[in-house]
Amino acid sequence: MRIVIKVGTSTLAHSTGRLNIRRVEELCKVMCDLKNFGHEIILVTSGAIGMGVGKLNLKSRPKDMPTKQAAAAVGQCELMYTYDKLFSEYSHTVAQILLTGYDVRNEESYCHFRNTMFRLLELGVLPIINENDTVATEEIVIGDNDTLAAIVAKSIEAELLILLSDIDGLYTADPHSDPEAKLIPVVEKIDDGVLALGGKEGSELGTGGMATKLRAAVIATSAGCDMLIANGNDPRILYEIASGKPVGTRFLKGAGK
Repeated sequence: MRIVIKVGTSTLAHSTGRLNIRRVEELCKVMCDLKNFGHEIILVTSGAIGMGVGKLNLKSRPKDMPTKQAAAAVGQCELMYTYDKLFSEYSHTVAQILLTGYDVRNEESYCHFRNTMFRLLELGVLPIINENDTVATEEIVIGDNDTLAAIVAKSIEAELLILLSDIDGLYTADPHSDPEAKLIPVVEKIDDGVLALGGKEGSELGTGGMATKLRAAVIATSAGCDMLIANGNDPRILYEIASGKPVGTRFLKGAGK
């Protein structure tokens, strides 16, 4: 199975912005095991700005574009160094791909991206994708990695997109404020009622939220790809997902049409 796995900043880092070493090590170990089993794994990773915030000892996520891009430049180095080191321990080769909105909207660039991705997968490489935050501007920004992950899943004809976050899935109400909120296990149709369940705010270090995940679900499922939202607190949940066990919220292919 061809699986795109997106991990958010809240999964990769502590609230300080510093890397959650134990969790990232476990995440890479599980992905290597799934790859050894025969799955094709593509990782869409957040965390460059968040890790840059920690490494630069900034008190909070920057608001101005130059500092955001500086933090991304510093953090992306540490992020890829960490991934390369951890995946290499299990004899897997990784490749870094940084994208902007221009790359997925321009026909020629998009074609090159697809060709490169398919060839990397043929070579047994595990692609690691992030938005190119160091050069992205308002005109070419994708905006969030939930959307980026859905675009990647659509582009490479993935069978499953997994969004690992700090929430168990989509609820009937905000579980942080409503004790009666219930997890929705399966979504067969993304209608206005489902979209209304999306929030607006993500974590302090990240940019995503449930609203971005629902937009990603529309993109992925419309392209014939199942999408699943699950809690990334314990990366071993990926084993359960890959084996078809009911975890989190699954949006069935075709739900976004």
